[in-house]
Amino acid sequence: MYFMRKTFAMIITVFLVSIITFFAFELIPGDPVLAKLGINADQAQIEALREELNINKPLAGRYISWISGIFTGDMGKSIRYDMDVNDIIGQRFSVTFQLSIMSIIIIIIFGIPLGILAAKYDDNIFGFLISFITQIGLAIPSFWAGILLIYLFGLILNLFTAGGYVSWSQNPLESIKSLFLPALAIAIPNIAVVIRYLKSSILEEKDKDYTKTALAKGLSSNQVLIFHILRNAIIPVITILAMIIAKVLAGSIVIEQVFTIPGMGRLLINAISTRDLPLVQGLVFYISIIVVMINFLVDIVYKFIDPRIKLY
Repeated sequence: MYFMRKTFAMIITVFLVSIITFFAFELIPGDPVLAKLGINADQAQIEALREELNINKPLAGRYISWISGIFTGDMGKSIRYDMDVNDIIGQRFSVTFQLSIMSIIIIIIFGIPLGILAAKYDDNIFGFLISFITQIGLAIPSFWAGILLIYLFGLILNLFTAGGYVSWSQNPLESIKSLFLPALAIAIPNIAVVIRYLKSSILEEKDKDYTKTALAKGLSSNQVLIFHILRNAIIPVITILAMIIAKVLAGSIVIEQVFTIPGMGRLLINAISTRDLPLVQGLVFYISIIVVMINFLVDIVYKFIDPRIKLY
C-alpha cells in the first residue's frame, strides 16, 4: 500500500509539473520562430517553421501533443540546434552526470566524517576549528569558490585545467582533471551543510536515554556513536543529501558557466536566452523528473535505515 501511494503521488506530481512547465513557458512573451528566422523573414518561411515545430495549433492541442510525445520518447525538436530534444539532453546529461558523481563522492567522503568529528570533539579546539571552517564554507557561494579554485590551482599552481571539458572517451585522466575543480566548487558549500546538519543531529541524539543506557552497559563512547547514535542521526542528513544530489544532477548552472562545462545547466541558460521553447520545456521537465524520483527513492530508503518507520 505504501509503495502504491507513493507511486500514485509521484505520477500526480509529474503530471502537475508537466502542466506548469508547458504553460509557463508558452505564456512568456516573444516568438521563438522570429528568434530563429529573424524579423526580416517572409510569412511563408514563418508559417512553414510554425508547422514544422507544431506551434500553429491551439495551446491545449499543443500540450496534448507534447505530453503524448513525452510518453513515446519524442520531446520535440530544438529550434536552435535543429536536433531532437532527447538527443541533445542525452549528450549533455553524460557530462552533468560525471560532474555530479564526482562532486557527490567528495561531499560524502568529507562531509560525513567531518560531521562526526565535529560532534565528537564539540567541546575542544578541534571541534571549534571544524565549525569555524564550516561557517566559511557556508558563506562562500559555489561560483566564488570556483573562481578562487581556478585562480589558485588552474592559473598559479597549474595543477588542473582552468576551464573547458575533456570527454572520458578522449582521455579518462584528463577528463577527471577537467571536472575536479568544478566538482570541488560544488562540493565545498554542500560539505559545510552536511557537517552542520550531521553535527546537530548527533548532539541531539547524545542526550537521549538509549545513549545513556548503552554507555551504562559498558560500551565505549566510540561504539555508542558509530553503532547507535549515527544510525538515528543520519536520517535527517539523508534528506539533505537527497536535495543536494537532486540539485547537482539537475545541472549546476552557475558552475557550468564559470568552468565552461557543456552540461545541462549551461544548455538550459543558452536555451532560455535564445527562447528555444521545446528545449527549455524538455530540460525543465527532465529536471523535475530527477527531483521527484530522488525524493521517492529517499522515502523508500528511510525504511531500511530506520525500521521504526512504518510503510503503510
